[in-house]
Amino acid sequence: MAKATKSKTKNNLSGAMKTLHNLYNAEAYQELHWEGNYDEYLDIVKENPHFTRNAFQRVYDMIMSYGTEEYIDGKKRIVRYKFFQGEEFGGGDAVFGLDIPLMKLVNFFKSAAMGYGTESRVLLLHGPVGSAKSTIARLLKRGLEEYSRRPEGALYTYQWEIPRENEPDLYPTGMEIMPCPMNEEPLNLIPEDIRSDFLETMEFKPSTYGVDVPNELCPACRFVFNELMERYSGDLVKVLSHIKVKRLTLSEKDRIGIGTFQPKDEKNQDSTELTGDINYRKIAVYGSDSDPRAFNFDGEFNIANRGLIEFIEVLKLDVAFLYDLLSASQEHKIKPKKFAQTDIDEVIIGHTNEAEYKKLLNNEFMEALRDRTVKIDIPYITRISDEVRIYKRDFNERKIVGKHIAPHTLEMAAMWAVLTRLEEPKKANLTLLQKLKLYDGKSLPGFTEDNIKELRKTANREGMDGISPRYIQDKISNALVSEKSEGSINPFMVLNELGSGLRHHSLINNDEQRKHYLRLLDVVKQEYEDIVKNEVQRAISADEDSIAKLCANYIDNVKAYTQREKVRNPYTGQYEEPDERLMRSIEEKIDIPPSRKDDFRREIMNYIGALAVEGKTFDYTTNERLHKALELKLFEDQKDTIRLTSLVSGVIDKDTQDKIDVVKARLIRDYGYNDESATDVLAFVASIFARGDVKDTQ
Repeated sequence: MAKATKSKTKNNLSGAMKTLHNLYNAEAYQELHWEGNYDEYLDIVKENPHFTRNAFQRVYDMIMSYGTEEYIDGKKRIVRYKFFQGEEFGGGDAVFGLDIPLMKLVNFFKSAAMGYGTESRVLLLHGPVGSAKSTIARLLKRGLEEYSRRPEGALYTYQWEIPRENEPDLYPTGMEIMPCPMNEEPLNLIPEDIRSDFLETMEFKPSTYGVDVPNELCPACRFVFNELMERYSGDLVKVLSHIKVKRLTLSEKDRIGIGTFQPKDEKNQDSTELTGDINYRKIAVYGSDSDPRAFNFDGEFNIANRGLIEFIEVLKLDVAFLYDLLSASQEHKIKPKKFAQTDIDEVIIGHTNEAEYKKLLNNEFMEALRDRTVKIDIPYITRISDEVRIYKRDFNERKIVGKHIAPHTLEMAAMWAVLTRLEEPKKANLTLLQKLKLYDGKSLPGFTEDNIKELRKTANREGMDGISPRYIQDKISNALVSEKSEGSINPFMVLNELGSGLRHHSLINNDEQRKHYLRLLDVVKQEYEDIVKNEVQRAISADEDSIAKLCANYIDNVKAYTQREKVRNPYTGQYEEPDERLMRSIEEKIDIPPSRKDDFRREIMNYIGALAVEGKTFDYTTNERLHKALELKLFEDQKDTIRLTSLVSGVIDKDTQDKIDVVKARLIRDYGYNDESATDVLAFVASIFARGDVKDTQ
């Protein structure tokens, strides 16, 4: 009958309401709001004992539920936890380039989950401003919220339902309904003196952690429990008949299982914000301020029970708050006003910047807090490819509508940011830019993985100083709204913004540091010049037919040279000596010295011969070095015919313009430029050519 009525109601809905009805999952809502008696809950726990996990176990399992992937970096096995990529939450809080600190973080939770000691510590995320400390905490909170809604992440609490027909003034409905104010685990209701014996009789299915319920009831539930025990002369079963167990979903917005505490003005804040306060209106009802029913257990520690509490800028807290923090971490207890110490089950995570942490180290009165703290450094990113991902998340075609971001704009901003965070290499033959490239996985002659590992090891503070991603994001935003950027922005616009902003940067303490950052901007600009010159060179020499002909000519001459034969001239029909000038003009482009030319040519012929044995045809694109040499040679031959430098003078004939348009089209097609940015980069490279500053890009 109920189903028929529901179907009839659905059929009577309008089109929009019917769509709304179909999209909303009522069954999921009912599952998340399950209610049952205590006996039903015991059956659930027998089948799924992991529902009784503590907060640390829940956080660890939540992280691991998203999976992992492994890779090798500098001969070290690195585990990447997919949870921190934030894909389940839209990717807006994704954490990039911090796999090693995140491994330490997850190991902290693993140790705590297994009860090895870190569950009695405050987790402190420490690092420079803008290094993703808050993002990590936010991810953990959102992850817990989502996990509590999934079947494997379910957890339960309870409420009291007590008939009160004799007290119509207080309970007009004749029923007192009192949810547990701290959302406690229902097994806490089993008296401690029989709890272990009772749990031993339960035939739990095997689980990772077993069933351990160490907490006592909160003051309010203890008061009601004792009252009912007295009413029923100690009949525990009758007492528990007043319990309704219900599914608990964690929510920061609803202040259920997720708490956030931020320091405020000392005059407007006291410790009751952490542990709750007396409800003076209810004193008149219950007659005493020591009646737990006249107390609001709504402090951040109270509402965060079963989940996580985040302390923003934790070391700025007043000393009175820090004392509460110490007992909460070490003893898992808090002290509400006028009540005994109360058990809590929650992860305590704080974050702070380096200046505040140095104050902690220098304060001898804070030794107790230091001793109860596990510090995990969250540095800035030192891999440029990871830094670029941060900016692409915020500045992309989907978010930036109507304005083109020229190729390499975000890359150059990221390069400068990372350079400011790196320590000067101690090796005399290594530049800071080369160090950046090594960290990013590029190979340099004479440097091995062991060298890179040693570089990281000797740079103790790398990533703890430098420019934050926030500064870069602000300056990219400035460039986007600048009147200079009509249809697009390019690297020079952003780099100029970065440089001009240094005069007013609040975190730069001295002129020497500012000058150092400006010098690094010059390094980045030079690197950008080399990149775009190479792109324009490749665009000019991207005529595949011409490259193929040049390659065929080169191979014919190499074959004749290695086999001590002559080459037939296609025009005269005469047999001539191999063209040494042609071969060397190509080989020089990739730094093949004269002493190595014979070896290189034999390598080429052996490679071609091996392909022939396998029935394959040689393709120059499969040999990266030869391909590059051919492109550079073709560019050298064609640059004068294209006359790119005419862009500087502004005098361009139709034939030259047609050739330049072809190059521009290749830049747009192959390298991601639009018409405006391609025109700008061609004019820029033309000015370099006009200065006679052309050099082969290595």
